[in-house]
Amino acid sequence: MNFNEYPDREMMMIDLANIIAGELGESLRTGDRASLCVPGGTTPGPIFDALNEVALDWDRVDVLLNDERWVPEDHERSNTRLLRQRLLINKAAAAKYVPLYAPTETPEESMEALAAGIEPSLPLSVCLLGMGADMHTASLFPGADRLEEALSPDAPILLPMRAPGAPEPRITLSARVLKDSTNLHIVITGAEKREALEKARSLEPMDAPVASVLDRAQIHWTE
Repeated sequence: MNFNEYPDREMMMIDLANIIAGELGESLRTGDRASLCVPGGTTPGPIFDALNEVALDWDRVDVLLNDERWVPEDHERSNTRLLRQRLLINKAAAAKYVPLYAPTETPEESMEALAAGIEPSLPLSVCLLGMGADMHTASLFPGADRLEEALSPDAPILLPMRAPGAPEPRITLSARVLKDSTNLHIVITGAEKREALEKARSLEPMDAPVASVLDRAQIHWTE
């Protein structure tokens, strides 16, 4: 685990956007396409704001989420909605969006088709993760119904996930897929999450799912 501490959030978000742009650029120089996997939530918004203006061959970039709530893409709790509002605009509008949602009643009904859509984008060129104070990342939550399967070395690409306290079903990339990323970053803010991160380092992934990817990750933190 490589830990990077920043004096303020603005500097961290700008630096991360520059790092991600550089890594995508390097992937595009050495291959036909690149893939960028990002979290939902409000934390990465400023990174998206800076990244969508970067001059890249965005038409050769696949963009997908770490995880998604099983709600329509125009729903207020949809991660896809945030992505379309803040990343897939301006220069980045040319990127190919790879969905983690389909209009079926349950995620299980669409799992195979969605995984098939993601497979050509693997291994991920750049993956940016968040982390909750409960030490979850993506939708790998402590106590989730299929967490053990999602943490397995031979886990499928995608899994449906239901967790205590989560009001709707989720769909998530497995820990294997996240760890296999060429470049892996975790962005966190605040003292509570830094304390949780330090705690996760001494716990098993079943208790602290983020621990499953820490040995591959660059950590970016600010108060």
